[in-house]
Amino acid sequence: MAAVNKAWSHVRGNLRRSAGQRLFDQWLKPVVLVDGSTSEAVRLGLPSAFMTQWVKNHYSERLLLEFRAVLPEVLSVTIETMADEPARVLKAEPEAAPAPLPQGERPAFDPRFTFERFVVDSANRVAFNAAKAVAQPGVPQFSPLYLHAGTGQGKTHLMHALGQAFLEANPEATAIYVTAERFMFEFVQALRNRDTHAFKTRLRSVDLLMIDDLQFIGGKDATQEEFFHTVNEFMSSGKRLVIAADRAPQALEGFEPRLAGRLGSGLVADIKPAELELRRAIVARKLEDMPAVDMPAEVIDLLAARITSNVRELEGALNRLVAYANLSNETITIDFAVATLGEVLRSAQRRITIDEIQRAVSSHFEVKQIDLISERRAVAIARPRQIAMYLAKRLTTRSLPEIGRKFGNRDHSTVIHAVRRIEDLRGKDVEIDGAVRTLMRALEG
Repeated sequence: MAAVNKAWSHVRGNLRRSAGQRLFDQWLKPVVLVDGSTSEAVRLGLPSAFMTQWVKNHYSERLLLEFRAVLPEVLSVTIETMADEPARVLKAEPEAAPAPLPQGERPAFDPRFTFERFVVDSANRVAFNAAKAVAQPGVPQFSPLYLHAGTGQGKTHLMHALGQAFLEANPEATAIYVTAERFMFEFVQALRNRDTHAFKTRLRSVDLLMIDDLQFIGGKDATQEEFFHTVNEFMSSGKRLVIAADRAPQALEGFEPRLAGRLGSGLVADIKPAELELRRAIVARKLEDMPAVDMPAEVIDLLAARITSNVRELEGALNRLVAYANLSNETITIDFAVATLGEVLRSAQRRITIDEIQRAVSSHFEVKQIDLISERRAVAIARPRQIAMYLAKRLTTRSLPEIGRKFGNRDHSTVIHAVRRIEDLRGKDVEIDGAVRTLMRALEG
């Protein structure tokens, strides 16, 4: 049992670093190791059925893989509701404090995340090409490079690929890759120890600095001030600075306008959600690394069509399916996939309708639903109509002509224009981006 307890402490530390403080505190911190766990069958508990279901849907496969990385003999990780059995919870060993920032030599990049393994199409081509350009030797074409996308769309993959390619092309170069959370932690520690000079010197002396999940320092004024000066230092010295966040610079919440302006002064490249063909290509690319796995095309199509939220969950579902087939010595068929991924597929099965989208948009903007399908072109009507078309494209499987018909028999080219217009505005207009995010949360929730 001691080995399991030690492994759980290690897993918790990894989850805290990879998920980010906000997500960890809300969903993963309450997870506890349950008495009766063994080195083959780990049991985890949560205080409510709702939290249990969420962690199952989003982290069941990740937890299994994390435990198996520490204890290869682990065969299963079950997640259960422990509301009525608090006495059976085991106290985990204390988590180690976050490791200090690397000293600018060779960060521990994930060798799986290379440019060669990144599947490219129109949704991510600009970001991919920009990352490759920054990795090239010589004077960087632009700095900073600012990558933004939703969770699990490939930002971190590109950053790891960029870092590895840059160090391979420049053997004498130095680099630091760090999350914004760790940047903030180290800066606060330096303030407490009255040693900010060493902190600043360590960061600004490297040739390549990469900051991931920048949105987590929103509202942290002192940290933003230091980060602002770091950005200025890298820009003035012509060094490479790469930043990733979940939204465009102007849409970051709790950020000073001058910092948002600096971040947007280089190249801002977004990664759009993966469409069906890209999701299918990603599954096929992952299977190339699993030559012993025989997966029928209909199962690949099932995964690509039903796991639409983000690439990370798609890969997680694939890994889970392959792991279960190996552990149970089963052949992967469509029936086996449906039985194994039942929870994942059911959570992704809810179909949002265009009518629902029109009702939500009309309510949010206080316009009549009939106006969204009318010929009225006033901005107060046209902009909500464009947002509704954009959401219909993002959240439904309807074709462009079908969406056009639902909006007063408009041509599909009108829908394309609306989608592109809202994508452009989301990167420039905080209010538009905020409205779209609010509507998506309401519709998907």
